[in-house]
Amino acid sequence: MTKPGRPLLSLLLALPLLAGAAVAQTPERPPAKAGYMTLERAEVPVSMALTGRAVAVNTAQIRPRVSGMIREILYTPGTYVEAGAPLFAIDPLTYDIALRVAEANVERARADLSTAQSAFDRAEKLQGQQATSRATFETVETTLLKARASLAESEARLSLAKAELEWTTIRAPASGIAGISSVAVGDLVSASQTALTEIVQTDPILVDLTEPYPARLRLETAAAEGRVQLEDPRLTLVLNDGSRIEGKAKLLSTGATVSATTGTRRLRFEMENPSGRVSPGMFVQGELTLGRTEAILVPQRAAVRQRDGSLTAWIAMDGKASRRPVEENGTWKNHWVITGGVEAGEWLLVDGIAQIRDGQALELTPATIDEAGVVRDGTPAPVGN
Repeated sequence: MTKPGRPLLSLLLALPLLAGAAVAQTPERPPAKAGYMTLERAEVPVSMALTGRAVAVNTAQIRPRVSGMIREILYTPGTYVEAGAPLFAIDPLTYDIALRVAEANVERARADLSTAQSAFDRAEKLQGQQATSRATFETVETTLLKARASLAESEARLSLAKAELEWTTIRAPASGIAGISSVAVGDLVSASQTALTEIVQTDPILVDLTEPYPARLRLETAAAEGRVQLEDPRLTLVLNDGSRIEGKAKLLSTGATVSATTGTRRLRFEMENPSGRVSPGMFVQGELTLGRTEAILVPQRAAVRQRDGSLTAWIAMDGKASRRPVEENGTWKNHWVITGGVEAGEWLLVDGIAQIRDGQALELTPATIDEAGVVRDGTPAPVGN
């Protein structure tokens, strides 16, 4: 076996020294500039984000009660109409004539009754005398009873004729938004045919929301343990454009059963809708506030959702960055509601965290986050927390 030459041996002996020199020359990562805020416990509402659909309190299908030709359409489609407002006019000529005939029949029946009553009164006076037989008296009495029945029938027909004449003007049975007419002037309609239009009542409006039942069970458990104080539910609707509608909402009913496939149940609320922005049938998101609890609020921009679904935040410890997993229980405004993983008084990094590494030294500056989620810096802070 040949021995290595002197130049090669010298090179091999020098390699460890060169490697040590290279390690010694590697610069340390400089302190990262970061904004921080001090975590505090606060009382926050306990709420759930639910989805659902708006439902009309009442939808009335407008159908004619009498037959005839549409003479006039008396409303503007898409506008609000009060209960009792005229919508359609049917030609009343036939029903006006029927009313006059009914009035004449009543007068005739009254005259017949008057004649029958006079005959009965005379027969009753003569009943004890042999001049009037029993058979004759019964005949007069029967005639009187028929005359009374005839008058009652005539008066009933007169009431119906008056009603039918009034029904030639079709009125709104309830207040609401009137739909598009399905007929035109001159069309012939018949009683109880297909709806001429519909009236949709939009104020108040019903909101059906889908509630995850496991979340309800957890909330009730937390309330039983004293961690949550339950209150009367308050509902805020969030529309597709991001606008929020807050009004008086009343819980009308709670579903008695839970869906076997989704594990949810239905909640029905009645909510004021004077502006009419919430239309029946539209999908809505609801923020349902059910109570209050104490928790630590972490701005959403200061926490990162990991691939496994966990939520982490950066904490300043002894002037260095430390990444912490935290436990969240929903959101409030632009904050996570944190129930574990961090403590009040710790420094939460809220700015400059994109390039931070675990254990990296920090150059800290106090900061705040306004309602719009914008960071506002303060004066630099001493290293030490």
